[in-house]
Amino acid sequence: MNNNTISRRSLLQKSSIAGVTTTAFQIIRPELVRGAGKARLKAGLVGFGGRGRQAVVDMITGTENVDFVAVGDIFEDHISANLQWLRNNPAVADRIKVDPEHQFTGFDAFRKVIASDVDIVMLATPPGYRPEHFEAAINAKKHVFCEKPFGTDPVGVRRFMAAAKKSEELKLSVMSGAQRRHQREYVETVDKIQNGAIGDITATYAYWVGGPVIQQKARDPKWADMTWQHRAWYSFVWICGDQIVEQHLHNLDVINWVMGTHPEKVTATGGAIWRPREEIYGNIYDHISSDFTYKNGVKLSSYCRQFNRGASNNISELIVGSKGKSNGHDMAAPGEPTKPYVAEHTALINSIRGDGPYINHAMRVAESTMTCIMARESAYSGIDVTWDMIMNSKLDLQPKAFDYDLKMEVPPLPVPGVYKFT
Repeated sequence: MNNNTISRRSLLQKSSIAGVTTTAFQIIRPELVRGAGKARLKAGLVGFGGRGRQAVVDMITGTENVDFVAVGDIFEDHISANLQWLRNNPAVADRIKVDPEHQFTGFDAFRKVIASDVDIVMLATPPGYRPEHFEAAINAKKHVFCEKPFGTDPVGVRRFMAAAKKSEELKLSVMSGAQRRHQREYVETVDKIQNGAIGDITATYAYWVGGPVIQQKARDPKWADMTWQHRAWYSFVWICGDQIVEQHLHNLDVINWVMGTHPEKVTATGGAIWRPREEIYGNIYDHISSDFTYKNGVKLSSYCRQFNRGASNNISELIVGSKGKSNGHDMAAPGEPTKPYVAEHTALINSIRGDGPYINHAMRVAESTMTCIMARESAYSGIDVTWDMIMNSKLDLQPKAFDYDLKMEVPPLPVPGVYKFT
């Protein structure tokens, strides 16, 4: 996707043709710097909701060389219920080896998982926590499976980016939850587009038009504000990032992947038409439309929407070129469809063990996360936002204290012209 990537691909091709492994390729082989070799690997999970437990299934399904040995979550009921769910699944039960001493509860549970004897840290909490958790895992020199997105505000994503650079220096393997990057149909099609299959790219489009995500239908009277906002995390900007960050990232990441870079500017608009102004719906928008511009002048038209059931759906990408167009996954060779959620874990383990190419998605998907935040802030404020503006923004949404009984005021729904970009 850039000169470095092309050079690395060329190097691998030349090595294959020669029938030897070059010294340059060996430098990035993870087992030479981590000593993983053929040892059996141990994985720990931070964030044990539905997404986290499915990541465990996908990792175990994708490789024979990993056991699940440690877990952390702020809610004990998440741990007990989902461990039982995994142990009742005959396809993975014999690899679930989490003893009571490695079940950690609380806001510091992530540190205890990282400090356990694990090789891989899986991060699947709500995305507001991603920068702190990723930084801690990299400082501990752990390989990481990191669910997208990589933060919810510019300060946090820049923190993630700093840790991403360190992960590259340490040659740690980092796999994102942007699973299209390991879906064969996308991989082969993007490669062909970048090699001129549809000519010069002239325009791009991305859509995630679907239904709302509501985790809690009502608030238990015993739940204080912080507990409630964690139970219903998708409804609150600080911990979710809004739909364009938490969900539409998948589509915007594909376009950034195709373009080999991030946009330079965005003009966006949005609001809440369907979402009622009730507590369970929090303070996020239900639609955002964005017009991005890349450095070479190519435009990306993006639209995401979460209306109630019964509305139309469209989850897709479109890349238009001077010689044709593509939906991003239509030029792959015939074959069985990929299971991308499993394939990404297989690729991660192969990277760690040295059985496949070195993989580190950290910086690329961090840039896609910042792309999404850039558009959200444009929609909220009503102004054009550039890459330089978002990379220098002082916006930090994270709470300064964490406690189950903490009182937390919910900021009002952003109103363009009233909401100020900082």
